[in-house]
Amino acid sequence: MILKIENLYKAFGNKNVLTGVNIEIPEKSICSVVGQSGTGKSVLLKCIMGMIPADSGAVWFKDVELTRLNRKELIEIRKHFGYAFQNAALFDSMTVGENLEFPLREVLQVKNRAIIKKKVAEILDWIELPGIEHMHPSDLSGGMRKRVGVARALMLQPEVLFFDEPTTGLDPVLSETIMNLVLRVNKELGVTCILITHDIPAAFRISDQIAFLHQGTIVADGKPEEVARSDHDIVRAFLRISFNELQV
Repeated sequence: MILKIENLYKAFGNKNVLTGVNIEIPEKSICSVVGQSGTGKSVLLKCIMGMIPADSGAVWFKDVELTRLNRKELIEIRKHFGYAFQNAALFDSMTVGENLEFPLREVLQVKNRAIIKKKVAEILDWIELPGIEHMHPSDLSGGMRKRVGVARALMLQPEVLFFDEPTTGLDPVLSETIMNLVLRVNKELGVTCILITHDIPAAFRISDQIAFLHQGTIVADGKPEEVARSDHDIVRAFLRISFNELQV
Protein backbone atom coordinates (compact mmCIF):
# COMPACT_ATOMS: atom_id res chain seq x y z
CA MET A 1 0.00 0.00 0.00
CA ILE A 2 1.25 3.47 -0.81
CA LEU A 3 -1.29 5.20 1.49
CA LYS A 4 -3.02 3.95 4.61
CA ILE A 5 -5.48 6.01 6.65
CA GLU A 6 -6.39 4.70 10.09
CA ASN A 7 -9.31 5.94 12.22
CA LEU A 8 -8.97 9.54 11.05
CA TYR A 9 -11.00 12.21 12.86
CA LYS A 10 -11.39 15.91 12.10
CA ALA A 11 -13.81 18.48 13.50
CA PHE A 12 -14.20 22.21 13.04
CA GLY A 13 -15.67 23.56 16.26
CA ASN A 14 -18.78 21.55 17.00
CA LYS A 15 -19.01 20.17 13.46
CA ASN A 16 -17.61 16.65 13.11
CA VAL A 17 -16.40 16.24 9.52
CA LEU A 18 -14.34 13.04 9.57
CA THR A 19 -15.49 10.48 12.13
CA GLY A 20 -13.12 7.55 11.82
CA VAL A 21 -11.99 7.15 8.22
CA ASN A 22 -10.19 3.92 7.35
CA ILE A 23 -8.89 3.22 3.86
CA GLU A 24 -5.89 1.63 2.13
CA ILE A 25 -4.82 2.70 -1.36
CA PRO A 26 -2.55 0.44 -3.45
CA GLU A 27 0.43 1.88 -5.26
CA LYS A 28 -0.07 2.89 -8.92
CA SER A 29 -3.86 2.61 -8.67
CA ILE A 30 -6.71 5.04 -9.30
CA CYS A 31 -8.98 5.62 -6.31
CA SER A 32 -12.07 7.82 -6.50
CA VAL A 33 -13.57 9.21 -3.30
CA VAL A 34 -17.26 9.87 -3.91
CA GLY A 35 -20.31 10.81 -1.89
CA GLN A 36 -22.80 13.58 -1.27
CA SER A 37 -21.70 17.21 -1.06
CA GLY A 38 -20.47 18.35 2.33
CA THR A 39 -19.39 14.92 3.56
CA GLY A 40 -15.74 15.87 4.01
CA LYS A 41 -14.09 14.63 0.81
CA SER A 42 -11.87 17.69 0.36
CA VAL A 43 -11.06 17.73 4.07
CA LEU A 44 -9.96 14.11 3.81
CA LEU A 45 -7.54 14.85 0.98
CA LYS A 46 -6.10 17.86 2.80
CA CYS A 47 -5.66 15.83 5.98
CA ILE A 48 -3.83 13.13 4.03
CA MET A 49 -1.44 15.74 2.62
CA GLY A 50 -1.04 17.47 5.97
CA MET A 51 -2.52 20.73 4.68
CA ILE A 52 -5.02 20.41 7.54
CA PRO A 53 -3.94 18.67 10.77
CA ALA A 54 -6.13 15.73 11.78
CA ASP A 55 -7.49 15.69 15.34
CA SER A 56 -6.61 12.01 15.75
CA GLY A 57 -5.80 8.91 13.75
CA ALA A 58 -2.89 8.15 11.47
CA VAL A 59 -1.91 8.68 7.83
CA TRP A 60 0.85 6.49 6.42
CA PHE A 61 2.78 7.11 3.20
CA LYS A 62 4.59 3.83 2.60
CA ASP A 63 6.42 3.27 5.92
CA VAL A 64 6.26 6.89 7.10
CA GLU A 65 3.53 8.06 9.48
CA LEU A 66 2.78 11.56 8.20
CA THR A 67 0.69 12.50 11.22
CA ARG A 68 3.80 12.28 13.43
CA LEU A 69 6.06 14.47 11.30
CA ASN A 70 7.05 18.00 12.23
CA ARG A 71 6.45 20.83 9.77
CA LYS A 72 9.90 20.64 8.15
CA GLU A 73 9.67 16.87 7.68
CA LEU A 74 6.14 17.16 6.27
CA ILE A 75 7.17 19.80 3.74
CA GLU A 76 9.95 17.49 2.54
CA ILE A 77 7.69 14.44 2.19
CA ARG A 78 5.08 16.50 0.30
CA LYS A 79 7.48 16.56 -2.64
CA HIS A 80 6.18 13.05 -3.31
CA PHE A 81 2.63 14.46 -3.69
CA GLY A 82 0.97 16.58 -6.33
CA TYR A 83 -2.37 18.39 -6.13
CA ALA A 84 -4.51 19.36 -9.12
CA PHE A 85 -6.89 22.01 -7.81
CA GLN A 86 -10.54 22.23 -8.83
CA ASN A 87 -10.06 25.62 -10.53
CA ALA A 88 -6.47 24.79 -11.66
CA ALA A 89 -5.18 27.61 -9.34
CA LEU A 90 -2.81 28.98 -11.97
CA PHE A 91 -1.05 32.29 -11.33
CA ASP A 92 -2.93 34.76 -13.55
CA SER A 93 0.00 37.18 -13.74
CA MET A 94 2.31 34.48 -15.11
CA THR A 95 2.39 32.88 -18.52
CA VAL A 96 1.71 29.17 -18.89
CA GLY A 97 5.45 28.58 -19.17
CA GLU A 98 6.17 30.55 -16.01
CA ASN A 99 3.45 28.65 -14.15
CA LEU A 100 5.08 25.36 -15.12
CA GLU A 101 8.55 26.63 -14.30
CA PHE A 102 7.51 27.71 -10.81
CA PRO A 103 7.73 24.32 -9.03
CA LEU A 104 11.02 23.53 -10.74
CA ARG A 105 12.57 26.80 -9.60
CA GLU A 106 10.99 27.22 -6.18
CA VAL A 107 10.65 23.62 -4.95
CA LEU A 108 13.33 21.64 -6.77
CA GLN A 109 15.70 24.60 -7.03
CA VAL A 110 16.51 23.89 -10.67
CA LYS A 111 18.63 26.76 -12.04
CA ASN A 112 19.63 25.60 -15.51
CA ARG A 113 17.51 27.59 -17.96
CA ALA A 114 17.86 25.10 -20.80
CA ILE A 115 16.75 22.18 -18.60
CA ILE A 116 13.74 24.16 -17.36
CA LYS A 117 12.64 25.12 -20.88
CA LYS A 118 13.06 21.53 -22.07
CA LYS A 119 10.96 20.11 -19.23
CA VAL A 120 8.21 22.69 -19.83
CA ALA A 121 8.09 21.93 -23.55
CA GLU A 122 8.02 18.17 -22.86
CA ILE A 123 5.12 18.33 -20.41
CA LEU A 124 3.08 20.59 -22.71
CA ASP A 125 3.65 18.17 -25.54
CA TRP A 126 2.62 15.28 -23.27
CA ILE A 127 -0.70 16.93 -22.35
CA GLU A 128 -1.22 17.67 -26.07
CA LEU A 129 -0.97 21.45 -25.73
CA PRO A 130 2.39 22.15 -27.38
CA GLY A 131 3.65 25.67 -27.92
CA ILE A 132 1.39 27.56 -25.48
CA GLU A 133 4.21 28.66 -23.15
CA HIS A 134 3.65 32.36 -23.85
CA MET A 135 -0.12 32.34 -23.32
CA HIS A 136 -1.71 33.48 -20.06
CA PRO A 137 -4.32 31.50 -18.08
CA SER A 138 -6.96 34.04 -19.13
CA ASP A 139 -6.33 33.07 -22.76
CA LEU A 140 -7.13 29.41 -22.11
CA SER A 141 -10.42 27.53 -22.14
CA GLY A 142 -11.59 25.78 -18.98
CA GLY A 143 -10.41 22.42 -20.23
CA MET A 144 -7.00 23.79 -21.19
CA ARG A 145 -6.56 25.39 -17.75
CA LYS A 146 -7.38 22.06 -16.10
CA ARG A 147 -4.77 20.28 -18.21
CA VAL A 148 -2.12 22.90 -17.48
CA GLY A 149 -2.97 22.58 -13.77
CA VAL A 150 -2.33 18.85 -14.00
CA ALA A 151 0.90 19.50 -15.92
CA ARG A 152 2.14 21.85 -13.20
CA ALA A 153 1.42 19.20 -10.55
CA LEU A 154 3.40 16.68 -12.62
CA MET A 155 6.49 18.89 -12.81
CA LEU A 156 7.61 17.55 -9.41
CA GLN A 157 7.23 13.96 -10.67
CA PRO A 158 4.97 12.99 -7.74
CA GLU A 159 4.29 9.43 -6.68
CA VAL A 160 0.74 10.38 -5.68
CA LEU A 161 -1.42 12.93 -7.47
CA PHE A 162 -4.63 14.24 -5.89
CA PHE A 163 -7.39 15.56 -8.17
CA ASP A 164 -10.05 17.82 -6.62
CA GLU A 165 -13.18 17.70 -8.81
CA PRO A 166 -11.21 17.50 -12.09
CA THR A 167 -14.28 17.78 -14.35
CA THR A 168 -16.29 20.49 -12.55
CA GLY A 169 -17.53 23.14 -14.96
CA LEU A 170 -16.70 21.15 -18.09
CA ASP A 171 -19.04 19.81 -20.74
CA PRO A 172 -19.25 16.01 -21.22
CA VAL A 173 -16.68 15.94 -24.04
CA LEU A 174 -14.08 17.92 -22.10
CA SER A 175 -14.86 15.93 -18.96
CA GLU A 176 -14.01 12.72 -20.81
CA THR A 177 -10.77 14.33 -22.04
CA ILE A 178 -9.74 15.16 -18.48
CA MET A 179 -10.64 11.72 -17.14
CA ASN A 180 -8.64 10.14 -19.98
CA LEU A 181 -5.73 12.37 -18.92
CA VAL A 182 -6.03 10.95 -15.39
CA LEU A 183 -5.82 7.47 -16.93
CA ARG A 184 -2.68 8.45 -18.84
CA VAL A 185 -1.07 9.91 -15.72
CA ASN A 186 -1.69 6.59 -13.99
CA LYS A 187 -0.89 4.13 -16.77
CA GLU A 188 1.93 5.91 -18.60
CA LEU A 189 3.66 7.60 -15.67
CA GLY A 190 2.85 5.06 -12.95
CA VAL A 191 1.43 7.72 -10.62
CA THR A 192 -1.09 6.77 -7.94
CA CYS A 193 -4.16 8.94 -8.59
CA ILE A 194 -6.73 9.88 -5.94
CA LEU A 195 -9.83 11.74 -7.12
CA ILE A 196 -12.66 13.60 -5.49
CA THR A 197 -15.39 13.67 -8.09
CA HIS A 198 -19.13 13.96 -8.64
CA ASP A 199 -18.73 12.45 -12.11
CA ILE A 200 -19.81 9.00 -10.94
CA PRO A 201 -20.03 7.22 -14.33
CA ALA A 202 -16.51 8.40 -15.22
CA ALA A 203 -15.19 7.42 -11.79
CA PHE A 204 -16.59 3.93 -12.22
CA ARG A 205 -15.10 3.75 -15.71
CA ILE A 206 -11.50 4.61 -14.85
CA SER A 207 -11.04 3.70 -11.17
CA ASP A 208 -9.51 0.61 -9.65
CA GLN A 209 -11.08 1.50 -6.30
CA ILE A 210 -14.16 3.46 -5.21
CA ALA A 211 -14.48 4.78 -1.65
CA PHE A 212 -17.89 6.14 -0.64
CA LEU A 213 -17.71 8.73 2.13
CA HIS A 214 -20.87 9.32 4.13
CA GLN A 215 -21.25 11.29 7.36
CA GLY A 216 -17.51 11.34 7.89
CA THR A 217 -16.74 7.66 7.38
CA ILE A 218 -16.18 5.22 4.51
CA VAL A 219 -19.35 3.14 4.16
CA ALA A 220 -18.40 1.30 0.95
CA ASP A 221 -14.94 0.60 -0.41
CA GLY A 222 -13.69 -1.72 -3.12
CA LYS A 223 -13.61 -2.34 -6.84
CA PRO A 224 -16.28 -0.43 -8.81
CA GLU A 225 -18.35 -3.56 -9.34
CA GLU A 226 -18.20 -4.34 -5.61
CA VAL A 227 -19.36 -0.87 -4.59
CA ALA A 228 -22.11 -1.04 -7.23
CA ARG A 229 -23.47 -4.08 -5.39
CA SER A 230 -23.40 -2.37 -1.97
CA ASP A 231 -26.49 -2.92 0.18
CA HIS A 232 -26.01 0.42 1.98
CA ASP A 233 -29.17 2.49 1.39
CA ILE A 234 -27.36 5.81 0.81
CA VAL A 235 -24.86 4.27 -1.60
CA ARG A 236 -27.60 2.54 -3.59
CA ALA A 237 -29.72 5.69 -3.81
CA PHE A 238 -26.75 7.89 -4.74
CA LEU A 239 -25.59 5.57 -7.50
CA ARG A 240 -29.10 5.05 -8.84
CA ILE A 241 -29.65 8.78 -9.18
CA SER A 242 -26.17 9.38 -10.65
CA PHE A 243 -26.52 6.76 -13.37
CA ASN A 244 -30.17 7.64 -14.10
CA GLU A 245 -29.14 11.26 -14.72
CA LEU A 246 -26.64 9.99 -17.31
CA GLN A 247 -29.44 8.25 -19.20
CA VAL A 248 -31.82 11.25 -19.27
